[in-house]
Amino acid sequence: MPISVFEAESTLTDRYQTTVPEPVRRALRLGKRDKIHYTIQADGSVVLTRVKEDEKAEDPALGSFLQFLEKDITQRPQGLVPVTQAMLDELNELLAGVEIGDINAPLEDDEDDDA
Repeated sequence: MPISVFEAESTLTDRYQTTVPEPVRRALRLGKRDKIHYTIQADGSVVLTRVKEDEKAEDPALGSFLQFLEKDITQRPQGLVPVTQAMLDELNELLAGVEIGDINAPLEDDEDDDA
């Protein structure tokens, strides 16, 4: 069994999210939006590694959606219409009063402190 150089722990939220401890982030050279690869060993231990930029796989859902769009545009080019000022006005009316925060901000915990 390998000798531990450092040990750390973190807590899962109700949504099974956790913060990667700072020494682990440093050891793996993780930055914001980096991907982590998990390898589950036969003994039940888990090894975390940083996914290198050239190893990052394309999102299969995004690829499928883009293929769908390409097929639809090719088969029905008449479905493409320019965005008009009337469309923009309607959209602005629908979104009036809706606050859109930083979409890259971490999700807030939904944990109930009252329980």
